[in-house]
Amino acid sequence: MNEKLILIVEDEEDILELLEYSLQKEGYETIGFLNVNENLEKVLEEEPIDLIIMDRNLPGIDGTEFILSIKKKGYNAPVVYLTAKDRDEDILEGFDAHADDYITKPFNIKETLARIKAIIRRSNNDVDVLKVRDIIYKATNKKFYIDGEEIILTHLEHDLLLEFIKNKDILMTREHLLEAVWEDSYDKKLKTVNVAIKRLKAKIDPDNKKEYIKSVRGEGYLFC
Repeated sequence: MNEKLILIVEDEEDILELLEYSLQKEGYETIGFLNVNENLEKVLEEEPIDLIIMDRNLPGIDGTEFILSIKKKGYNAPVVYLTAKDRDEDILEGFDAHADDYITKPFNIKETLARIKAIIRRSNNDVDVLKVRDIIYKATNKKFYIDGEEIILTHLEHDLLLEFIKNKDILMTREHLLEAVWEDSYDKKLKTVNVAIKRLKAKIDPDNKKEYIKSVRGEGYLFC
């Protein structure tokens, strides 16, 4: 699989360097800019960008204005806003301006990487089968198998296990799992995540020998 190319526009140099370093460590290619300029538009014309990470507080322009302008020109790469603008109305503006995700500063780099990876996977429509260790997921029938045997899961357990498989070896917080799996549910409690994971582990690893899902105290869960 070709490396995915991520475009980052962030005017704080230390944050730009952190994002580029962290993403490259995960195997992504990156191109970074500190502001919106002619070279940025040239990159969009010449390079196959898989994802755009966009700050909103940029010199002379709100990042949403730039995204709206390139979307009108037909650029369709998914967009993640990474910004200090954290009021409810700011977030709504972001989603109105083609956000696939909206992350506010200060941010957790591990959770940010997990969310970026999830968006790139969702936009990659050619994946029909996912395999992690001895677990296989077939997108055609939305079923999981271990050693060739189907695992009977509830709808929630299905979505939870799929989120883990798509984010293998990435630490995910309970808050991220609530947003990604429970979405608009009213039952958004951290304890809900703990209970659901306990039930899922009992189904995919009843003897507790394979340790697919590891709990990281005070931080979240890791699927490996």
